[in-house]
Amino acid sequence: MSQAIARTEAERALGLSLPHRRMEDWRWTDLRQLIDQPYPPRQQVSAAPADVERLMARSPFKGIPASRMVFVNGHYDAQHSKLANGWVESKAEADDPLLQMNLAFATDGARLRLQGNEGRPLELLFIATDAAPRTTATHNVIEVVDDSSATIIETHIGEGSYLSSSVTEIRIGHNARLDRVKAEIEAPGATHLAHAHVTLAHSATLRDFTVTAGARLNRQNGTYRLNGEFADARVSGAYLLGGRQHADTRLVVDHQLANCVSRELFKCVMDGQARGIFQGKVIVRPGAQKTDGKQSSHALLLSPTAEFDAKPELEIYADDVVCGHGATAGELNHDHMFYLMSRGIPEAEAKALLISAFVGEAFEAIHDEGIRAALADYAEAWLLRQGRAG
Repeated sequence: MSQAIARTEAERALGLSLPHRRMEDWRWTDLRQLIDQPYPPRQQVSAAPADVERLMARSPFKGIPASRMVFVNGHYDAQHSKLANGWVESKAEADDPLLQMNLAFATDGARLRLQGNEGRPLELLFIATDAAPRTTATHNVIEVVDDSSATIIETHIGEGSYLSSSVTEIRIGHNARLDRVKAEIEAPGATHLAHAHVTLAHSATLRDFTVTAGARLNRQNGTYRLNGEFADARVSGAYLLGGRQHADTRLVVDHQLANCVSRELFKCVMDGQARGIFQGKVIVRPGAQKTDGKQSSHALLLSPTAEFDAKPELEIYADDVVCGHGATAGELNHDHMFYLMSRGIPEAEAKALLISAFVGEAFEAIHDEGIRAALADYAEAWLLRQGRAG
C-alpha cells in the first residue's frame, strides 16, 4: 500500500491538497512546490479608507466613466462602490482544484443580473491591502439575460503577500452579448488563482480579454461552453511578465452544438527569468457540425533566461468542421530593430515600438475604445519600467 504524501505547510494552513506536477493539467505549475508559505484563509482584515482609495487610484480604468463594485480583502465595500443591483445563486461544480478552494473559502462576490443594453461599463474592483499573509476568496455570478448586452471590467490590485482566489461564473443568454476585460495586476508578492466558467446560449456573443501583469505566481483557468447554435466566443489575452514571475493559462472551449465560432489569441511577453505557459483545448462534440474553432499563442522572449511553454489541443468528434491551432516563440526581430534604429529611433524606443506592435493584435479584441486605450497606456508604462530595469 502506498504511503500518503505528507501535506506541505501551505496545504496544512489551507486544509486541502494542492495540485502538483503529476497531474497532467498542472505539470508546469506545481502549486505544492510553488506556494512556499502558508496563507491562512478566513482572516478578517480591516482597511483604512485612505489605503483603499490609494489602491483604487492604481486601476488602469480609474478615468473611465463606469459603475463600480469594490471588494476589499474579500468583502464588499459599499462606501467606495457606485452601483447597481444584483442577483443569482451559485451553481459551479467543484470539479477543479481552483473551484474547490474557492467554494470552501469565498466570503463575498458580485451577484449580477444584467438586463437591457447598458452602455456604461461596470468595474468589479478587487483590492487586497497590506497585512499578514492570508487567503482572500471571492465568487462572482453574472447573468446577461436574453437580448441584452453589457461590458464588465474585472480588476485585481493589491499590496503585500497574499493568495487571491477568484471564480467568475457567467451565463450569456439568447442573442445576448458580453464584453469582459480582466486586469490581473496583483502585488508582486501575491499568488493569483482564478477560474472563469462561461456558458453561451443560442446566438450569444462573448468578447473576453485578460492582461496578466501582476503576482509572482499566476494560474488562470477558463471553461467556455457553447451550449446554443450560432454562439460566438473570442477569448484573447496578453502577458507582461518580468523578474521571476510565473503565469499559466489553461482554457477549454467546448463546442456542444453546431454552427458555433471560437477564437483564442494570446500574445505573451516575458523578460528576465519569467515563465509563461499557455494551454488551450478546443472540444467539438458529436453533432457539432460546421464548427469553426481556432487558437494561437505567440511569445516574445526579451531575455535568454525567459521561458514559454505551449500545449495546444484539438479534440474533435464531428467531421464537418474547420479547426486549427498554432504556437510560436522567439526574440525581437533584429532586422526590424536595425531598420528603426537606422532611421534615428533610439534603441529603447525602437524596442518598445516593436513590443507594442506585437501585443497590439490581442488588444484589438477590446471593443470599448476607452478601455482599450487605458490598457494600452498601462502596457506602455510597463514597457518603460522594463526598459529602465534593463
